[in-house]
Amino acid sequence: MIGKFLTGKSFRGCLLYCLNDKQQKPNHELVKKDRAEVILFNQCFGNQKELINQFNEVRQLNSKLAKPVLHITLSPSTGDKLVKEEWQKLATDCAAEFGFDKNQFVAVLHNDTAHHHLHLIANRIGFDRKTVSDSNSYKKMAAYCRKMELKYDLEQVLSPKQFLSKELRNIPRIDERKSAIKSHIREAILASKNYSEFELYMKQNKYEVIKGRGIAFIDPKKVYVKGSEVGYSLSVIEKILSQSLAEKQRLFDMQKVQEKSQRLSYSPNMKDKSKSQIHEVKQDFSKAIEILLRAEEMRQQTPHELLPKKRKKKRQSLHL
Repeated sequence: MIGKFLTGKSFRGCLLYCLNDKQQKPNHELVKKDRAEVILFNQCFGNQKELINQFNEVRQLNSKLAKPVLHITLSPSTGDKLVKEEWQKLATDCAAEFGFDKNQFVAVLHNDTAHHHLHLIANRIGFDRKTVSDSNSYKKMAAYCRKMELKYDLEQVLSPKQFLSKELRNIPRIDERKSAIKSHIREAILASKNYSEFELYMKQNKYEVIKGRGIAFIDPKKVYVKGSEVGYSLSVIEKILSQSLAEKQRLFDMQKVQEKSQRLSYSPNMKDKSKSQIHEVKQDFSKAIEILLRAEEMRQQTPHELLPKKRKKKRQSLHL
């Protein structure tokens, strides 16, 4: 789930946007009819005109605050489905998390995109004249989204690294979509003898291949990834394709062992890992390196038959 935390000046502009159908310029045709559904009122009621008036009346309790509008959007992933009651609970959880559960707010559900998403329009000024803080809002929103993903069994999204603790920043982050693309690139390389076959293999697996000075891929879900982001730039792909099948397999085996070793080393549950498991990974990695080095030495050795024959020195006879 992705969340956005915004503050603004106009309740009128924010409420009109969230409560009405969106129009497309220049012909002003409706993008989606009946896209908005109000699912929750808190300390307010009525139509959009009544809501605007009520929010503006309370903002006068602290006329010095330049941005009294709090606008939050919550967007689960495309595959995640929530029923109306869950959306309502999500709204009240969010209000409690950010401290505006006693303030005026309205929750509006939109259905004008590939997946439903929620808009929360709240008054930062409470009836007690206190103001809802907007400090560290992005960090708090990232933490809240991770919590809701677990609570409602939603697809988990990676939080920005700057919002993580120092220890967690060092842990290698696994993006499942990029991992899938990386895996398909390896399969294509193993199954191909040259670049043309590689590109054909990727296209047959419903990938769009963009080749220029570098290379990029777009998967069936329209996720765009540069080859260099997953360790397979155009030059690397072409270099591996020029090798034999056995050499390709040895290289990929070594990379997998390396990735496994790295994940294990940085695991937050490192203390719970058995010493034998860590030792096993290290042994696998050492074996892979040894095989590659042995193969390199064999390539550098010259066959005995091709070595130049040493000339035997003739013994000079001494004549007395």
